[in-house]
Amino acid sequence: MPPSLPQHSKQSESDFNQVNYFSFFKFYIMSTLRNRVQLIGHLGADPEIKTIASGAKVAHIRMATTESYRSNGEWKEDTQWHRISAWEKLAERAEKFLSKGSFVMVEGKLVTNSFTDAQGNKKYITEVRAANFILLDKKQGGTEEVAAPADSAEAEDDGLPF
Repeated sequence: MPPSLPQHSKQSESDFNQVNYFSFFKFYIMSTLRNRVQLIGHLGADPEIKTIASGAKVAHIRMATTESYRSNGEWKEDTQWHRISAWEKLAERAEKFLSKGSFVMVEGKLVTNSFTDAQGNKKYITEVRAANFILLDKKQGGTEEVAAPADSAEAEDDGLPF
């Protein structure tokens, strides 16, 4: 129940409910969009697949994104390279479907890790931790979405076609 409002105006209560609804909607949208990355580009190499000590599988992927723009009447291209990591089932799917030159859309979040190099200096690496990817290659017969399940448990097959 909302806090009591002055009784002199019915419009006040309606405005109050509208403000609460929009505040909640704004909070929901902002919390779901926070730290979200989408990249479309080509892979620079086959994914590197590793199994760590805990038995988890990780795929390290290098992706190039290219932006074309006009400068002083000439077309120029700017290519950026991105580090992407995919874990568990998504790493297995990356190993199966992705290869050097694949045209892919990757969605995930930015993660920064630190380590100490041989000289004792602290170094930082920022990468995209993939949540899913979509293979956009035309040679594969169109687009194919390859997403990780929402939780780590396998989705049950209930025999439904959707």
